[in-house]
Amino acid sequence: MAYLEFEKPIEELENELAKLKDVAEKSKVDVSKSVTELEAKIQAEKTKLYTNLTPWQRVMLSRHPERPYTLAYIDYISKGTFMELHGDRTVGDDKAMVGGFGEIDGRTVMFIGQQKGINTKMRQIRRFGMANPEGYRKALRLMKMAEKFNKPIVTLIDTPGAYPGLEAEERGQGEAIARNLLEMAQLKVPVICIIIGEGASGGALGIGIGDKVLMLENSWYSVISPENCSTILWRTWDFKEKAAEALKLTAEDMTKNSLVDGIIKEPLGGAHNNKEEMFETLRQRIIDELSGLDKKSAEVRISERIEKFCAMGVTEEIE
Repeated sequence: MAYLEFEKPIEELENELAKLKDVAEKSKVDVSKSVTELEAKIQAEKTKLYTNLTPWQRVMLSRHPERPYTLAYIDYISKGTFMELHGDRTVGDDKAMVGGFGEIDGRTVMFIGQQKGINTKMRQIRRFGMANPEGYRKALRLMKMAEKFNKPIVTLIDTPGAYPGLEAEERGQGEAIARNLLEMAQLKVPVICIIIGEGASGGALGIGIGDKVLMLENSWYSVISPENCSTILWRTWDFKEKAAEALKLTAEDMTKNSLVDGIIKEPLGGAHNNKEEMFETLRQRIIDELSGLDKKSAEVRISERIEKFCAMGVTEEIE
């Protein structure tokens, strides 16, 4: 397992535990008491560490190289029924944005989300989950298809932002995202948006307008990344930790400010420490949320959705 910088104390203890078990196996000496004590110490250290994470440490966890990405969640939740759909019918198929129909608890759902790539080659192909305009247009096409067949939509958000290339701007990156905001606010079917990792800027918001917007415990959601914020304000990345604190980008901060509707608990140490538990937790939460949304009419859902987003922020009228 890969360890982050702040996880070094746990790494040292787990290495010590591995050595102890190896010695016991080779020498046939009973060290069960020592093993039990060390395991208890590791558990206590984990509890202490992960219940007092700083905003920057949560950002680091959201980017952990072993953290599950969108397709891993979809494959587990849909139990092999996922059928990916491709193309925006205008330019091409954006590999950074994936989507298609799948079943959850016997019900067909449209899944859409950014996919970062599980290895170096795939990360290049998928541009680390940074979608071009055609990616957002593909997402909108799939949402409209789901609306046509009266199927709920679940979006999984994990992106450092929309792709910042010149060609993306030439093909209307801003317009594509703005169009999605407008259309998603008016979709007649239930829409659930879940930030599973990074939720940066318009790249995240482009598939982030829903009846329920939820965040995993160690994800973040903000108009800008801490590094870029630090660069703009201080002309260096050195103040990224200070920026992360000031941005109030954690799930807890976002919930306090009424910008998201809830937090989904992760296994101790992050989603990557027990992927199946995380997948099952997310699956059950989606089922529960859809059950609640089904009780409301389309008109009520749309009205509440618009009211929720219009209430965000503070405005003053000057005469």
